[in-house]
Amino acid sequence: MLAGDRRRIGRGILTIVLLVVGMFAFNIGLSLATALIDRQMGHTPPTLGGTDHTLLFHFSNLFSIALLIPWSMCLQRWLYGVRGPSLHSVVSRVRFDLIGRSLLFIGPVWLAVSLIVLSFRPVEQAAQSSAYLLALLAITLLVTPLQGAGEEYGYRGLVLRIASSWNRGPRTALVVGVLLSSLVFSLVHLSLDPWFNLWTFSLAVSMAVITWRTGGLEIACVVHALNNTLTYLLLIVLHADQSAAVERSAGSGSAIMVLPCAVVIAIAVVVWLRTRGTGPALTPHHPQSQVR
Repeated sequence: MLAGDRRRIGRGILTIVLLVVGMFAFNIGLSLATALIDRQMGHTPPTLGGTDHTLLFHFSNLFSIALLIPWSMCLQRWLYGVRGPSLHSVVSRVRFDLIGRSLLFIGPVWLAVSLIVLSFRPVEQAAQSSAYLLALLAITLLVTPLQGAGEEYGYRGLVLRIASSWNRGPRTALVVGVLLSSLVFSLVHLSLDPWFNLWTFSLAVSMAVITWRTGGLEIACVVHALNNTLTYLLLIVLHADQSAAVERSAGSGSAIMVLPCAVVIAIAVVVWLRTRGTGPALTPHHPQSQVR
């Protein structure tokens, strides 16, 4: 989609840097703004060095990542002259039928995976009111799927395209695109835990392969949204501290993370096998899709 007569590596690096800087800027800016409101209400969220996992803190962390969807589209339009909706899929729109089918088959599997993984993770229960839990549930259901989609649009959408456009051979383009986008995705999570890094890299590689084979971000968004949303929902059911969902310090992970790694790789293999007769979906030729 972004390939042209020139490789434009410098432009690609600039775009990736702007994507990552934008992600952290959105997160820091929104977290600080909501933290000031929390402080006025007598709470001290982690943004200000406290331990209060407030509703505003929860919302700001999720919504700031969801902003990667419009930010990725803006960067692609600004620096490559390609319309933002082309990030959805090769047909420049969201294929809701594909989302429905993937939810039907992957949803039950991922629920089982989430239950098993959480059963091996020590979680600390916290005293939480019914009003807080209901509000937390609403924010989680409404915003967490967008947060997962934001990461997919940024890294399996924009970064994968950019890195792949630097190479002329299709196989080299695929390998470089998948590996570089996966490496950037793992690094931005700033984790010191090897098990968590194994998980993020496995997820990234698998979602990149699925995006290539299906010609769109739909299945990748479903898997990512299921993983994040179910993790938060199960913590809500257990009345557990929500910060356990984003714990990435050394020692926070364990060998149980091999299970979701294996499952997400298996999903990618299934998608590959189901598309082996047709090959990866291709972008139809359209004059407005040409890069400058």
